[in-house]
Formats: sequence, structure tokens, C-alpha cells
Amino acid sequence: MTNPFQVRWTSVGNTLCLGHWEIHYNNTLLQLPEDRLEKDMGTYGIYNFMDPDDPLYAEGDKEDDWIVANVDWLADVFEQHNVPIDEEHFRFFYHAVNAEDWRCGSCGGC
Repeated sequence: MTNPFQVRWTSVGNTLCLGHWEIHYNNTLLQLPEDRLEKDMGTYGIYNFMDPDDPLYAEGDKEDDWIVANVDWLADVFEQHNVPIDEEHFRFFYHAVNAEDWRCGSCGGC
């Protein structure tokens, strides 16, 4: 099965902190909780723009830990939008968001 989530952080370049999440499940826009809409998701990655391959700069939660830490609000969003509440869809969500995740300063802007 291909990932049914399409994720986009709306800002690019040197203004990452001014964006918000647009997350679709099978072309339906998900309504995220207000406290999640305009900040990074905390997924694991190396977000240093100067040295994006140095594990010294890695931060965030790896997949299993992130799912456990976020399962409550994520299950609520899934239920609201008729997304199956199962491990496979939690993992699909993580991978889609992780590909677009960011950190304050990771753009080299302000």
C-alpha cells in the first residue's frame, strides 16, 4: 500500500517558521489541533543547514517513540476524518510528516 498521506509545510527558504501544515488523507484536508498546526512535529532528523549529514545534530523522536508520545491527539484527528486508527496508518503519517519536518533555525534564516 502506498502512503495515503500527502504532507506539505507551506513555507520554504529562509522563513520556515512562518508556515503551517497542510496534511491530506486521500485528498481530504485534515484539521490538526491548533497547537500542532504551526510548529515542527518533533520527528527525528538532522536539521542543521550547515551540516545536514552530521548525526551530532540529530534531534527529535524516532518513529516508535514519536507515535507513543503523540498517539492521543493523532487518534482524535484520525477518528474525526475517518482514517483507520491502526499502527500502519500511524507509521504512514510519521513518514509523511518526517519528510517535511523542520526545526527553528534549520533554514539558516533568522
